[in-house]
Amino acid sequence: MQNRNLTVGIFLVAGVALFTLSLFLIGSQHKVFARHFEVYTEFANLDGLTKGGKVKVAGFDGGEIVDIAVPGSPTAKFRLKLRIEERLHPVVRADSMVTIATEGVVGDKFLFIHTGSAQAAETSSGATLPSKEPLNLADLMEKSAGLLNDAGGTMKTAGQKLNETLDTATTTIRNANDLIVGLKQGKGTAGMLLHDETTATRIRQSIENVHQATASLNQTARRADDLVSDLQSRQLGQKAEETLSNARSATQNIKATSQRIRQTVDDATGPDDQGVDTATNIRQSVSNLNQATENMSEDMEALKHNFFFRGFFKHRGYYSLSHLPPDEYRRDKLFSDSRNHRDWFETDDLFTSDRSGLETLSRSGGARIDDAIDRLSDSLGPAPLIVEGYSTAQNSPEQLADSRNRAMLVRDYIRRRFHLDAQDVVIQSLGDRPPAGVGKDRWNGVCIVLLHSNSR
Repeated sequence: MQNRNLTVGIFLVAGVALFTLSLFLIGSQHKVFARHFEVYTEFANLDGLTKGGKVKVAGFDGGEIVDIAVPGSPTAKFRLKLRIEERLHPVVRADSMVTIATEGVVGDKFLFIHTGSAQAAETSSGATLPSKEPLNLADLMEKSAGLLNDAGGTMKTAGQKLNETLDTATTTIRNANDLIVGLKQGKGTAGMLLHDETTATRIRQSIENVHQATASLNQTARRADDLVSDLQSRQLGQKAEETLSNARSATQNIKATSQRIRQTVDDATGPDDQGVDTATNIRQSVSNLNQATENMSEDMEALKHNFFFRGFFKHRGYYSLSHLPPDEYRRDKLFSDSRNHRDWFETDDLFTSDRSGLETLSRSGGARIDDAIDRLSDSLGPAPLIVEGYSTAQNSPEQLADSRNRAMLVRDYIRRRFHLDAQDVVIQSLGDRPPAGVGKDRWNGVCIVLLHSNSR
């Protein structure tokens, strides 16, 4: 009895073990015990898909279709519920595309989930993946048939047009043939020209005349080119421009001179600071002339000892720089001595132009002159200051006028500003060339000179 019970117990245990093993094998085959996640997708045409169909992820069997929801309206889509193994979750992204594929040529349909991009996030459980509708072979065949019908119609129309074109070309060739035959027979104007020797001779003569006229025109053109080349070689255009430029410069100089003369006349004829008119001043001047004449000899004698320096006037015989020509001034070693103190000023540093175009001393120019005289205050002695005027104008008369005007403007300012007598500040207009050995070959402006103490 005990052996029988043991046998029955062993049989029961073996049966339960076998049942459990079968259950695990079947569950493993259907991957019941594996971890899954669920997603959804939608299709308007299932194309043969059924519940329980396979789902492949990048070609790997990874799940199945667990449910298909039928749409509630013609415009809605079938909603498919997919169960996919959890280990394939990293390759299923939010942008993974779901398509319907076929195993082989005529095999079963299954869903194919493409891997998403690396930039997209992993799809979450319950999300809906985008889908792409399957290509319907019947629709494709229908479209192909339509294309073939259209191609046939196009070929038929093209054949009709080709036939019409050939008919037109045939007619044109016949007309051309008739025209050529008529020309050969001398019909019409063209045929007459071909057979009439007199008309042909006249046409040849006309063509010859045209050739001769063309040759004459070419010869005339060559002569015109030679004439233009001759004019260019003589630079007549440049000379004309230079003449016009000189004329404009002369006109400007005349205008400036006229303005200066007008200003001088106005200053001379107008009343002075005390309101006395010119006539009264002239009578007073004539009255004082006799008295001044009596003192002239004494003044000139004193001037020889105090104006400039004693030895200079004793040996040279002149008493003012107005009597000394610019060339002699430049050659005189007294004025070109390198030990003489010189302050050089360019035109733009001292002068500006008024409304009439005349040069006047600017405020900044006066300040620069003040600084120069202040530096010389301790060195001033019996010799006067020399204001040299310079100009780089186009011609010598302009240089002389501009350089003298600049020197006079600076001299008058120094006399008023520092209360100096006329004999203490003298001028010399030198055009554009300073004395030799002073370090300047050409200048445009003013130079204030104080002679060296050994030269006085």
